[in-house]
Amino acid sequence: MANLTKYEMETVVNYNAVEQTATVYTRDKSVMRRLDRLVADYPGTYKLLKQTDIDKTYSMPKSYITYRKPRMLNDKQREQARQRMSKLNSSDN
Repeated sequence: MANLTKYEMETVVNYNAVEQTATVYTRDKSVMRRLDRLVADYPGTYKLLKQTDIDKTYSMPKSYITYRKPRMLNDKQREQARQRMSKLNSSDN
């Protein structure tokens, strides 16, 4: 696989209002690994359409493309999370 700059490791999601499928084109290895795993686990839903030595194109239902609002923590939740992580980190030593 060719060495790409981080800028060249792009992922493009394409879909329209009429069709029920989305097409995902990627040059990012981590996205490819994730999508390859989904193709292997759910071959009826996720499909590998084509690939070259530097990119892959997948298809999937467009309803699987999601947009999420950012997680907002209040001060109490943030402190509880900090304490949990501190406890986990101290138990590892």
